[in-house]
Amino acid sequence: MKKFIFNLTILLGVSLSGLAQQTPAPEQKEAITITGAFAHIGDGTVIENATLVFENGKITALGTNETPKGTVIDATGKHLYPGFIAPNKSLGLVEVNAVRASNDQDEIGDLIPHVRSLIAYNAESKVVESMRPNGVLLAQITPQGGRISGTSSIVQFDAWNWEDAAVKVDDGIHLHWPNSFRRGRWWMGEERGFKANDKYAEQLAEVESFMNEAAAYGKGASKEMNPAFAAMQGIFDGSQKLYVYADGEKEIIDGITMAKNAGAVQIVLVGGYHAYKVTDFLKEHNIPVLVQFTHNLPNFDHEDYDLPYKLPKLLSDAGLLVALQNGDASNFQTRNLPFYAGQVVAQGLDKEKALALITGNSAKILGIDDAYGTLTVGKSATLFISVGDALDMRGNQLLHAFIDGRKLSLDTHQTKLWKRYMGKYDGK
Repeated sequence: MKKFIFNLTILLGVSLSGLAQQTPAPEQKEAITITGAFAHIGDGTVIENATLVFENGKITALGTNETPKGTVIDATGKHLYPGFIAPNKSLGLVEVNAVRASNDQDEIGDLIPHVRSLIAYNAESKVVESMRPNGVLLAQITPQGGRISGTSSIVQFDAWNWEDAAVKVDDGIHLHWPNSFRRGRWWMGEERGFKANDKYAEQLAEVESFMNEAAAYGKGASKEMNPAFAAMQGIFDGSQKLYVYADGEKEIIDGITMAKNAGAVQIVLVGGYHAYKVTDFLKEHNIPVLVQFTHNLPNFDHEDYDLPYKLPKLLSDAGLLVALQNGDASNFQTRNLPFYAGQVVAQGLDKEKALALITGNSAKILGIDDAYGTLTVGKSATLFISVGDALDMRGNQLLHAFIDGRKLSLDTHQTKLWKRYMGKYDGK
């Protein structure tokens, strides 16, 4: 019996060690200098033959004539980028979609802004780990489900636990605006195609009532503790953002108008499939857009076949602040974020502006641009060196990556399998 228990303990230990992420990197001890690189700043500019120095996790020098300090990495001919940022993801909340015990991305209820995604975040997720070899180093961890799904937080991808991972805690509330139409339920005898949502007015009124009651609660109208209303107060004082998910023209206008009237200070449109039709409205109200990823089909038969591909460019050309997100896609697809940005280059957007869609613009929209998003003196040394163009899967081959100056391991479950089987076939 003792032998059985001993063997079982060893077996469990091996299994659990196989599930764990690599040990987080230690704090930066000495200065590191990267020389000779094409430095893609993340704000639309490039510095050729750049020298970048960082110490204690911060960038201390960047230019063409800087004096190297500490360990020197020769990146001649290579490309230097700020870490890519993935908004609106449930990374670390779901490990295997088909395994219910590993899925913690939503809770029961429709109006639950007090549900905090951060405390459920698994810093040892293998899915999270797999983002790093493609340069995705930060993400907004966002709850799913319900009309108001909860509160998101922003994390970096090299941590022992959620406390270590947190970059910005409880950054915003997520409101999924109802659709004014729905698909016909053919299995119930209804005609196929789209038809008006006869409950739209009722659903709109429900959200409006909740928002107004939350605003009144914050003004001291009630002495009873209400966790849901209390969680909403940040959107009224400007300390949190309200992320409104809407795609159609009517939904975008209704959602933003209602949020403004209720007193929301900072509003971000998420999705915005038809946002190109209401750009003047969005500019008037200073609304940035987290647009859906490009590799998609049009929603309607009459639309341009390439509308999802060119939508980020249409919005950027209209003068809106735009960033890319792939909230509707599976978590593992987040590692393709740079290639979605690269696709917009094929639609005519300048490459450095396309890069900003997943770096500088994302940081501005999420409110972390004081420390992340661009290669700037004084900001976090969260960056990586790529062999070639990181927006092209042929060039996106990372040599080194750093988060807050800490040098990361770029090994993952996938890279280990790749090395294993490449060894097998190389030997034949």
